[in-house]
Parts: sequence; structure tokens; C-alpha cells
Amino acid sequence: MGRAKISIIGAGNVGATCAHWAAAKELGDIVLLDIPRPDAPDQHMPKGKMLDLACCGPIERFDGTLTGTFDYEDIAGSDVVVVTAGIPRKPGMSRDDLIETNVKIVKSVSENIKKHAPDSIVILVSNPLDAMVYTAWKATGFPTNRIMGQAGALDVARFRTFIAWEVGCSIEDVTALLLGGHGDDMVPLARCTSVHGIPVSDLLDEATINACVERAKAGGGEVVKLMGTSAWYAPASGTIQMVEAIVKDKKRIIPSAAYLDGEFGCNGLFVGAPALLGKGGVEKIVEFKLTADEQKLFDESASHVKDLVDTVVRMFPELA
Repeated sequence: MGRAKISIIGAGNVGATCAHWAAAKELGDIVLLDIPRPDAPDQHMPKGKMLDLACCGPIERFDGTLTGTFDYEDIAGSDVVVVTAGIPRKPGMSRDDLIETNVKIVKSVSENIKKHAPDSIVILVSNPLDAMVYTAWKATGFPTNRIMGQAGALDVARFRTFIAWEVGCSIEDVTALLLGGHGDDMVPLARCTSVHGIPVSDLLDEATINACVERAKAGGGEVVKLMGTSAWYAPASGTIQMVEAIVKDKKRIIPSAAYLDGEFGCNGLFVGAPALLGKGGVEKIVEFKLTADEQKLFDESASHVKDLVDTVVRMFPELA
């Protein structure tokens, strides 16, 4: 059997770092695609980045074909397509402005994926995430198991990091779970958080755990404040964790923006939930009983996702 093929749409910081992690883990052949820059017609950013990355192979000891391109024909035969395309929210830009611009971009990208990589599994990273996953689903017409969004993997990684720092232990020994939308809407589950099997509530007081939750929620904003631009190392790492689970058929349970069909009392929306990822994409939603408080927070989070989707449909009726 040949190597897996992973295509990444968008060669900015997140997309290029996805290519970096995927190459370093030797997950397969990688295509990095973007559009030409009107202000620099002689430059070829994706080709340059992939040439630079390919020259790391002898040092980091990875093989694989790395392709930088402006041509969607190069994504043909992809097993997984990662979509990072879109603009970041700029100061003074309303949420609706961001949605309108990025839905146009993701819709166009998704139509090209449908045409050139019709059997692929698609992972969305573009923001606002929940709206973009919905857009890609409608624009590709793919079954729901082959469309998902990356947010939970990143949010959980941030939460685990902050818990480990407080406990003073290895991050490898912290297991955690978060549900719901990305950012302020996420639903922390402290009772599902443990340190090598020990409930975190036995090791840290409630105020400290809550501070870690709040920091995880605001993690992206904290990075923006520090460096004036969105994070890219951790979002890309979270994305490639999902890619690896799919191309290696690992059956890993990773919180993902996945289609819920009644699970957790939610119908017909892509919302953050524990998803079992394997060669079939989202092979199963791992459902468990929420407490009344958790259910209330989850319902609230899902209602915000529905608001986003309603905004998309209002602007683009063809996506209804």
C-alpha cells in the first residue's frame, strides 16, 4: 500500500505548520496549496515553503513527496484535506464581516475539493470554525462522517498544559475533556479530567481548576495579545493529531466539531464532541451522560453554533 496523501489548503502560518508536523511524523505525501499573491506575481509561496521543508528531510529523517502548488488538480487522490484558508478577524471587523468573507473562501475551496478530491475526509480549521464546518458540508455534499472541524484537540491541549503546570507533572499524565463550541462557548468537564487516573479535584482546588478552564477558553486571545496575531503551532498540532488518527486508522477519541444526530440532545449541527476518528473519518460519537449543569452549558453552546449557522444561511441561502 502506498503512502497516504494529505493536502493542506492555505499556506499561511497554520497551513505551513500543519505541513511541518505531518512531514516530521512521516504521515504521507503532502500537498500545500494557496492562491497567487496579486502584490507579488513572481513569487510562489507554497512551492518555496515546501522546498524549504523538504530540505529538512535528511536532518529530521523523513521521506515523502512534498508539493507546493496553486493548482487544485494536485490534490487529486487525497485521503485527507485540511482547510486553513480564510482571513483572521481584524480589529474593528464585525463577526458578520468575518463570516461573510470566510464563507465565500471556504465555499469556493470546498467546491474544488468536491471536484478534485471527492473521496477525501475534510478537516476544517478556518474561523469561525462551527460556521465553516457547516459551509464545507453543504458545499461538498459529503456525508457527515467525512467532514469535521478542529477545535477540541487544541482546546484540550491548552487545558492539559495549564493543569500540568499547576500540578507540576508531565503533560503526558493529564487527561481531559471539553465539549461544545470553540473559545468562550466551550464546556469544561473537570470531573472528566485526571492526572494519571487521579481526579484533578483531588490534587487542585476548585479555584485553580477554574482558572485553568478560563485560561484555556481565552488561550487564543492570550496569544493574539502577546504577539499581535493568531496562534499557529498548537492549532496545527491539534489538526495533525486528527490527521494521524485518520490515516493510521488509530480509532482515537479526539474532541472534534462533528455532526450530532441526537447525541447530547443536539440534532443536525456540527458541535464539539468526543469523536472516534479512523479511516472512515468520524466513525462514532462517544456519548456519555452529562450532569444537569453540564447539559445546560452544552445546550447554550449548541444554540450559539445554531446562531452562526443561521447567519451563514441568511447571507448565503444556497447553503440552506
